Amino acid sequence: MNVRRQPKSNKLKIFSKAILVAIGAMIAAYGLEAVLIPNNVSDGGVTGLSIVGSELFGLPLGLLIAVINIPFVWLGYKQIGKSFALYSILGIASLAVGTVLMHHVPTIIQGDTLLVTVVGGIIIGFGMGLALRNGGALDGIDMLAVLLSRKLPFGTSDLILFLNTFVFIVVSTVFGLQGAILSALAYFIASKVIHIVEEGLSGSKTFKIITNQPEVMVETIRDRLGRGATYTDAYGGYSNEQFKEITCVINRLEESKIKEIIHEIDPGAFVVVYDVAEVKGGNFKKKDIH
Repeated sequence: MNVRRQPKSNKLKIFSKAILVAIGAMIAAYGLEAVLIPNNVSDGGVTGLSIVGSELFGLPLGLLIAVINIPFVWLGYKQIGKSFALYSILGIASLAVGTVLMHHVPTIIQGDTLLVTVVGGIIIGFGMGLALRNGGALDGIDMLAVLLSRKLPFGTSDLILFLNTFVFIVVSTVFGLQGAILSALAYFIASKVIHIVEEGLSGSKTFKIITNQPEVMVETIRDRLGRGATYTDAYGGYSNEQFKEITCVINRLEESKIKEIIHEIDPGAFVVVYDVAEVKGGNFKKKDIH
């Protein structure tokens, strides 16, 4: 009976995650159309560039968000995995559609620049964090930063900040210096909210796993995530039973995938997860995920 229920459970989980990614995108779209854009404040990343393009050329914001993100989605597919790319396509499409549907919604805050940046940043950060927590992304800059961090001696967070510096320079050509500064402030607030919602916007995470199927777990993580892992002998304090503790370091975008792998192989595994400030040396590089 458990075998028959498993496909239904997986389908329900995939459906619920897809719904939450779409809801997160709609929340972010509302933050853009009801708070930031009417007050000449932009966002960072691809969304910020899309807002600038929309203002300069009069093109629909949703269309630009969808088109500019295409190469980044392909990058996400090649470097992070199929499921992440599919969830991201859903999220970006929902964000694009949301900006169209909400283009004429009433502006909830007008004039108070500080309140605009705080409220707008919180709303967008919550929406993007909700999407990331469920395995999708709403902006391609994060994917590019993850890839570059493997090629350059810089962390993901440093590269996100670096790439967005150029975005806000472009924003200043349309919204002026004040608009660019407010946009950067709103983005900073959004990034902090994403960190709270998604638990780990930037950097890596370490998974320590105690399972009764260590060999299968390590092999699956290697095959599906392209990540290596190490073994450590561990002993139960009460039972004095010997275990193999698996240690694996991943980037933040792979967290939902490794949790799926753990649950699939051993739902009763003991797992400890904690943030890693920096990873250097070794073979911490990403392979294509199949």
